Amino acid sequence: MILLPSIDIKDGLCVRLYQGDYAQMTTYDADPVRVALRWQEAGARWLHVVDLDGAKEGAPVNMALIERIRGATRMSIEVGGGLRSLAHIEQILALGVERVVLGTVALTDRALLQAALQRWREQIVVGIDARDGRVAIAGWRETSGVDAATLASELTALGVQRFSYTDIGRDGTLEGPNLHALAAMQRATSRPLIASGGVRSLTDLHALAALGVEGAIIGKALYTGTLDLAAAVREIEGT
Repeated sequence: MILLPSIDIKDGLCVRLYQGDYAQMTTYDADPVRVALRWQEAGARWLHVVDLDGAKEGAPVNMALIERIRGATRMSIEVGGGLRSLAHIEQILALGVERVVLGTVALTDRALLQAALQRWREQIVVGIDARDGRVAIAGWRETSGVDAATLASELTALGVQRFSYTDIGRDGTLEGPNLHALAAMQRATSRPLIASGGVRSLTDLHALAALGVEGAIIGKALYTGTLDLAAAVREIEGT
């Protein structure tokens, strides 16, 4: 299983939200590039970057900062947040990142998603973020009536190659991942799945590995110190 430390960017700062709530934000570092280098030094092979300003605005906002992270590190990088057009996707991939994460458009613009898959295929990850099993969009500020597992099944048929799944109710809580919801997602799709939300400890990571997910995104646990990334990489990735 691959570990993906997360850097969430808001107003140029490295922050974390509680359950996706912009009003419940904690700033952990003024320099996201410095944080990226810290995770690289700990042994991370992948980095998950979220442009929170972009997610809110519906267009990339922190491109210059993401470009700085790309230039300063050798990790593979995936970027999400506010990518609502083919031009947005192209702009982010042009920075040299390996993958982009599409969320809102996977639900609201199936034609755009299909065009993106035809053009970039493996570089497209669909992020399904759910609140009580229902898909949330627009920076998690809107919750649809669409069942997350049903959407995963539909999008697998459309040709999506990889999914990430975030349980919003667990995100930033350190209460452990929602293994039941992740298992439902695995039943809905044969594609690789990356888990996000609630990871606190090595025990949580072992539970996710036993479930068979491809990767785990880790955020708050790294910033609060409940999980040591270097130790986790050694134990979970075997490096």
